[in-house]
Amino acid sequence: MKTIKFKYIYVAVAMAVLGSCSEDFVTTNPEGKFDTSTYFSNEQQCYAALVGVYDPLRKNTGGFENLVAMLNAGSDDFYAGGGSSTDGTGIQNFSTHSLSSITIPASYWNDHYQGISRANLLLFKLPAANMNDGVRKRFAAEAKTLRAFYYFNLVRMFKNLALVLEPLTTETIYNPEQVAPEVIYAQIEKDLTEAIADLPNTVVADTEAGRFNKGAAQALLGKVFLFEGKKPQAAAVLAEVNGTPGAANQYGNKLLDKFSDLWVTSNKFNAESLIEVSHSSAGNSDWTFWGQGKDEGNSLNIMVGPRGYSRPKGSDAPDLPAGWAFNVATQKLYDAMQGDPRKDATILDLKALKAAGKADYIPAYQDTGYFLNKYLPRQSDVSTGGGNSELNYKQNSYVIRLADTYLMEAEALGSGPRAQALLDAVRARVGLGSIPVTLDAIKHERRMELAGEGHRFFDLVRWGDAAAALSDRGFDAGTDEILPIPYTELNGTKLKQNPNYQ
Repeated sequence: MKTIKFKYIYVAVAMAVLGSCSEDFVTTNPEGKFDTSTYFSNEQQCYAALVGVYDPLRKNTGGFENLVAMLNAGSDDFYAGGGSSTDGTGIQNFSTHSLSSITIPASYWNDHYQGISRANLLLFKLPAANMNDGVRKRFAAEAKTLRAFYYFNLVRMFKNLALVLEPLTTETIYNPEQVAPEVIYAQIEKDLTEAIADLPNTVVADTEAGRFNKGAAQALLGKVFLFEGKKPQAAAVLAEVNGTPGAANQYGNKLLDKFSDLWVTSNKFNAESLIEVSHSSAGNSDWTFWGQGKDEGNSLNIMVGPRGYSRPKGSDAPDLPAGWAFNVATQKLYDAMQGDPRKDATILDLKALKAAGKADYIPAYQDTGYFLNKYLPRQSDVSTGGGNSELNYKQNSYVIRLADTYLMEAEALGSGPRAQALLDAVRARVGLGSIPVTLDAIKHERRMELAGEGHRFFDLVRWGDAAAALSDRGFDAGTDEILPIPYTELNGTKLKQNPNYQ
């Protein structure tokens, strides 16, 4: 099926259903066109399409062009790494803040608009479907939350977007024009506010894990408000999510007792998780369709593993398969984490293990000897099923977890007893004592708590700290806060390139 980049919307549902749902749910004609006039007639078909709307969430840690690897590389805490300075042009150029409209991977734009187009078509078709009204409302709420999430990622990355809220046709696919970022944010707020009213408080653990509930949408809305600078609104909605600091919230979420348990592969959809991306080895992903939206493995795992890893018999070094050596931690992050109880769960000091004769590896590009332990592949997780084992890791990844919302609410409040209690709760979980709540203290805590999870670059931009923190990476203030729009999206459309990019 031909991909038409921004013009995905016309064929999106065929891709959605074929990407993740049973082929029994879809009928295509010999030309491969999807008949939207007969589909979406009942709950089963609408549910299959809803699964397709969820699929682009895997952009977080799925495929080579996943968000976490890319955003880590553009921060001050990680390098691109990999095999060489040309191993993945996009990630290498973002790490040095030298992206152009030619070198920016188009998927960061396309995959999010694909999710939006799937949501738009489902929302357009839901009213006429033969199904229970309560289920219809829930499906619509989930689609709106997902559309809001995809627009939120896009507006933070590219800022100047076209707002598309209904299915496009062959006559209208070239018509969308960019609107002010404030218009995008207003739509995100609207979608989330409407969705929160119709989402359930909890989901059924065995059959609905990964679907949005009310707390997930509120957490996203709070984050949106914070990025807009609407701190009172952010604090209010995040308080609904967080409840009493350190205790279970109204939805049953609670900080895990042990920080390192967050990174145990089998500990999926745990109490701390609010929005989580599901990965599986059951998709039998292979090179023929890796990164095309149909693969279900966690690609970040193999990407951050050390190259040529080995350990002698009897060593107490971790049992790891070899990887591709992307996202090696910087000396700055390693030094900052000295004395922090989260360091060992966050960074594997392979340089020290090698010096002690406990392990060996092949140093790759920009090697520091420090590897992202949160997402290192484990030998016990190597797939033994079909497909290529390196593409079928099953560790889930977090988009938002409770420690994140604690720190976001503390930042929105700025000071006072509740902000202090929120900061204290995050620190107490890892055995650290109370320190006075200040913006600098919250910034430091976010860096220690969330290192390697893809938040740091956007945090630096939000705080106005990116130019100083990334001065040694070629960051240009007034330009590199956002990415260039891929050249292929400008060709034949009304879209205009972001300022200062060619």
